[in-house]
Amino acid sequence: MAPMALIMGIVNVTPDSFSDGGRFLRAEAAIEHGVRMVEEGAAILDIGGESTRPGADAVDASEEIDRVIPVIEGLVNAEVAASISIDTSKAQVAERALAAGATTVNDVTALGDPEMAGVCARAEAQVILMHMKGTPRTMQADPTYDDVVAEVSEFLAERVAVALEAGIAKERILVDPGIGFGKTVDHNLELIERLGELKALDRPIVFGASRKSFIGKIGGGEAADRLGGTVAANVIALERGADVLRVHDVAPAREAMLVAEAIIGGWQWAGYGPRT
Repeated sequence: MAPMALIMGIVNVTPDSFSDGGRFLRAEAAIEHGVRMVEEGAAILDIGGESTRPGADAVDASEEIDRVIPVIEGLVNAEVAASISIDTSKAQVAERALAAGATTVNDVTALGDPEMAGVCARAEAQVILMHMKGTPRTMQADPTYDDVVAEVSEFLAERVAVALEAGIAKERILVDPGIGFGKTVDHNLELIERLGELKALDRPIVFGASRKSFIGKIGGGEAADRLGGTVAANVIALERGADVLRVHDVAPAREAMLVAEAIIGGWQWAGYGPRT
């Protein structure tokens, strides 16, 4: 059975990401990690050179470029069987990454850089538009909403319109509700429970809850110990209509996804036909 969703593997080329900061700062280590993720089932590799964890320090474009371009070039040269995404909010970084072989821009500010939309349109890149309340430095300072799902949906609809106006083709636009980006535990849980409402935007939904702090607040454990909670969130999101699952742990995420899809979509295994 062909999978209904894609796995996006996270490759943090940073010293300070919340879950694996520094592990893949060396280009060689990041490239090896990306190759291994593709072998485990990742269809997309998301390369990031600036941490977006709460309170993270900003990184200038030149340093971000120095971190990510060797990794993108190394993965392209390795001919990995996956597309490459650049996780950046800077048009300058996106332009260099797209020239190096990336085909998707994952922008946590949803085209906040006024040059970003033009860069993506000219390159005919895919764009992931994410909701974030504030900035990584301020987003967890008492975020409030009257209706978190309605407000996230309204924001994403407006940013999709901006992308279309800039010349980005509709079929190249994806949306991400921004789990953990300016949301409390309750906000995150409500977004996951009502994720299906975002299907009204008529765009593929990217879902990223991997190792997020709300999982630790519910089940305990540090970032590296949140695999079970991540899998649970991913399975629920898949059932609610997620199209791309952004994860640190590709192999268990893929296994859980395939089993969940078999249950949701009707099983077909060892000669048995689909469920009726």
